[in-house]
Amino acid sequence: MSNDPNSMRSPLRQVRYLGSAKSGTHHAWHMRLTSMALLPLTIAFVWLMLTLVGKDYNAVRLALGTPVIAIVMLLFVLAGVYHMMLGMQTIIEDYVHGEPAKTVSLAANMFFSICIGLACVYAVLRLSFT
Repeated sequence: MSNDPNSMRSPLRQVRYLGSAKSGTHHAWHMRLTSMALLPLTIAFVWLMLTLVGKDYNAVRLALGTPVIAIVMLLFVLAGVYHMMLGMQTIIEDYVHGEPAKTVSLAANMFFSICIGLACVYAVLRLSFT
């Protein structure tokens, strides 16, 4: 551990390797993991949607009801919603000033993300089991 007088980090922070928010590395790591997971999942989702263009309702239901496609859709939805929640959390933490507004915004972000995720998971499961 260096004793650099120009360092803004406290000795305790240097020992724990923590930033000012105590979870920046964890948050950034999850953002990168979800973005890497979303690359092939998005390509698969777009390819699937392009193959279903012009098909009738029953053919689309049959295609979306297969287990492999349902799993890919669930992974796409869950990774996308989690990535969205983390991105909005970063924006809120950076640009919303004042503790009450920030707390309410973070809670609303989590509530919205959970609602969207549950609705999408319900839709995919309903398609695959009926």
